[in-house]
Amino acid sequence: MSNELRNKRILVTGGAGFLGSFVVEKLLERGVKREDLRIPRSRDCDLRKWENCVKAVDDIDIVIHLAARVGGIGFNMKYPAELFYDNAVMGIQLMEAARRARVEKFVAVGTVCGYPKFTPVPFKEEDFWDGYPEETNAPYGLSKKMLLVQAQSYRRQYGFNVIYLIPVNLYGPRDHFDPEDAHVIPALILKFSDAKRRGEKRVTAWGTGKASREFLYVEDAAEGIILATERYDKDEPVNIGSGKEIIIRDLVYLIRDMTGYEGEVIWDTSRPDGQPKRMLDTSKAKLEFGFEAKTPFEMGLRKTIDWYRENIL
Repeated sequence: MSNELRNKRILVTGGAGFLGSFVVEKLLERGVKREDLRIPRSRDCDLRKWENCVKAVDDIDIVIHLAARVGGIGFNMKYPAELFYDNAVMGIQLMEAARRARVEKFVAVGTVCGYPKFTPVPFKEEDFWDGYPEETNAPYGLSKKMLLVQAQSYRRQYGFNVIYLIPVNLYGPRDHFDPEDAHVIPALILKFSDAKRRGEKRVTAWGTGKASREFLYVEDAAEGIILATERYDKDEPVNIGSGKEIIIRDLVYLIRDMTGYEGEVIWDTSRPDGQPKRMLDTSKAKLEFGFEAKTPFEMGLRKTIDWYRENIL
């Protein structure tokens, strides 16, 4: 695989979404022509249908598969079957269609939710199969994890060049700020901003606040995916993260202060914490394709809050 992307025809599923829009921008910055990018929209190209997968990969050199149905803990608990089926069938069919079409390279993007519930911190790639994922996220995590099995099987039997990346929780501008299915950072920004606007004296946060999470700024994640597309061609999965964690309680109060909300936080301990701890070992990404996260967390949060105020409020 050449490091040169500018002469490649590239399919980016989910390319109009949160992460995908940044990946597309970075491809254009690297000289990929707009006309050589294929960015199907879900309303026009439902990848759960085989014939749409076949059409999507026709005359394509590289597939970067980002399309996914995702949400926070509550959304995962409410729709486990749909999340499993939709994500599994999209990825499995698209990879098979790409193999049949003799695509040069397939970049499969998994999820940190695929790691076992109790994984030693920092999470190392070799621990990926050492247990069952945390229950609230397991159906989604396993649906994406099966793509690693498929990727390694296809490489072994067909010589198909598939790589598998494991990004940690992402945040940043253009995120999804919907109270039903937003992830933790946009959900908290939304909650505190709404409470401030309405003059509410209390905001409820889920769980005990004792769990920890690692977050990666979306533009850094996009750069990591592009670097792997350019430089990585092995069958082992690779973590994509910042290598830093924050306690959820600290995150909640940080976002409260940054949004200017001055009320009280009530912890609803009847709600689940999710996985107890989550932080990746990112040394392999640096070694294999030179990726390191660059955006300081508070700077990224400020950019995210500013974008929310300018575009959503």
